[in-house]
Amino acid sequence: MNQGSGPAPTGRHRGPTEARAAAVPYHPALDGMRALAVAAVLAFHGGVAALPGGFLGVDAFFVLSGFLITSLLLAERARTGRIALVAFWARRARRLLPALLLMLGTVAVAGRWLLPGTELGALRADLLAALGYVANWRMSYRGGDYFAVTASPSPLQHTWSLGIEEQFYLLWPLLAVLLLIRVRLLLGVAVAGALLSAGAAAALYAPGDVDRAYYGTDTRAAALLVGCALALLLAGRTGRDAPRPAGRWGRSWPGALALAGLVGTGWCWTHATGDAPWLYRGGLLGGALAVAVVIAYAVTRPYAPLARLLAVPPLLWLGRISYGVYLWHWPLFGALTADRTGLGGPALLAVRCAATLTVATASYLLLERPVRYGRWFRFPRRPRLAPALAGTAVAGTALLAVVATVPRPVPEPPVGPAAVAATSPAAPASRSPLHRPGRRPGPLPRVTFLGDSVSWSLGTYLPRPANLAVTVRAVQGCGIARLPELRYLGEPHPNYPGCESWDARWRRAVESDDPDLAVILLDRWELMDRRLDGTYRHVGEPAYDAYLNRELGLAISLASARGAHVVLLTAPYTRRAERPDGGLWPEDDPPRVDAWNRLLRAAGAARPGRVSVVDLNRRTCPDGRFTWTAGNVRLRSDGLHFTPEGVRQWIAPWLNPQLAKLSTQGPG
Repeated sequence: MNQGSGPAPTGRHRGPTEARAAAVPYHPALDGMRALAVAAVLAFHGGVAALPGGFLGVDAFFVLSGFLITSLLLAERARTGRIALVAFWARRARRLLPALLLMLGTVAVAGRWLLPGTELGALRADLLAALGYVANWRMSYRGGDYFAVTASPSPLQHTWSLGIEEQFYLLWPLLAVLLLIRVRLLLGVAVAGALLSAGAAAALYAPGDVDRAYYGTDTRAAALLVGCALALLLAGRTGRDAPRPAGRWGRSWPGALALAGLVGTGWCWTHATGDAPWLYRGGLLGGALAVAVVIAYAVTRPYAPLARLLAVPPLLWLGRISYGVYLWHWPLFGALTADRTGLGGPALLAVRCAATLTVATASYLLLERPVRYGRWFRFPRRPRLAPALAGTAVAGTALLAVVATVPRPVPEPPVGPAAVAATSPAAPASRSPLHRPGRRPGPLPRVTFLGDSVSWSLGTYLPRPANLAVTVRAVQGCGIARLPELRYLGEPHPNYPGCESWDARWRRAVESDDPDLAVILLDRWELMDRRLDGTYRHVGEPAYDAYLNRELGLAISLASARGAHVVLLTAPYTRRAERPDGGLWPEDDPPRVDAWNRLLRAAGAARPGRVSVVDLNRRTCPDGRFTWTAGNVRLRSDGLHFTPEGVRQWIAPWLNPQLAKLSTQGPG
């Protein structure tokens, strides 16, 4: 992810502008550090259990960036007596923009076909935020509609760190120009800023919701400022002409300190978790200091075994292409899913890494290096054309981001006879809901959909037949399980506001609609792990089943409070998101869905004449397993919610006749 802030490896690789700017000695060990950092990030995102803190590789990049950028600024001022800010920013743009624009354009086009239509609006905002280098703030407050909040991670989620670095590239040189006359003063600012940043992370950390502390520029600036402080402390003391260390590496106190830093970095990468309180209460700062110690030793002892170990050729190459590796790995990991490849575990990770390295290498050789060193575009007589070209490229990418994320049109349902399939178990005949006592007058049978966002997508997209009056009272994000501590996609997740009082919402909805038929579909929140009696439990365990049965009984009572007949739709199998290793999250496990559907059938059997169970799972998963399509129609937009065309063309012709029959005749 680090943008190659250091000088080029050799003079023959430098263009004229780079050659003038590069006055900092090249340290191969720093490329090795980049390689280890990006490898840790890939392993973490690939689900390698041994590196739960591999995301801290990003902080290693931050320290490197702070160190290298400050070293370049110091060298330029020492050589020329000034810092040319415009030239500095131009070099950064030439280094960063080409590969970023290519990646963003690719994600925009691919996202149109790979992402559900409900997530295209969020993708557009993500694209524009990444283009403006404010993605960290976008991810910190990413929200809006429920589908964006609970969607799979954005294919541009990783650009948050690029935003923080670019903000640093903008502000730190300005500060350096103002204060570089007094190096000690700038050092004091860097140290104080790092401490304040660590304090902000501790103050803004909130258990269960760490986004603000994790993504904020103010809370993550500590690592960058640690790197800046290191460069100021070591000014003039690094280089290949540095004295060779006396004795063996491990016998000197700098060597022992470097070893401690290496061990500390490794411990953080193997023990940290993203929601660990200690991480935000000094852990991020401590990890940055550990990386800084290793960097300091590598650049002041370039002949030591540690520096030589970090400079082995494979690490050097991975370090040089690390920017492209970081840019491309996250969208490629998201596109190469277990569902699409048929792979999982180490095999899936190997394919993802191979694809990432291939694309990153091509980007480096064919785009990044030629543009960076002026091999493609040279305008010696018209230097203003380069900014114009960059501006045009940025504007073009922004336009592509907007156009490519326009929602796809939804096809109209075909005209034809409706197919009717009886799936309810036999039940004794009962009086029609239309003739129930106290029914409010109305010419059409009234149907109300209750439940969560899956029920919302079904009821909202369902064509309104001429013989039914349909309303949708389902609440996105709320099922009937209301225990406050739960896990969603492997992470702690709170109940959404108001979900604890779902019963009051249902009561008001039934009182307002006076339905003849109340349709209940619950397909998410009852399947998650929730803490019950101090232990996380799930459907299929007796204690938790008893809890769910009580809530389900209350739901049926509320739905039928005015005499409506209740229809329980079985929960379809889902594939909302994959674990990093390609496996399913627990809430998508088919056995959990089966256990929940058994509870539904038992509840229906215990209330003959009042409740019917309609097997929606069999209709949407006709082969007994999750499927994206049925009847040549895509049914799921995101592995959970239904598509408009799926509801209209596949579910409605089967479901609407059953609802019409039940609403006028009752079961039987």
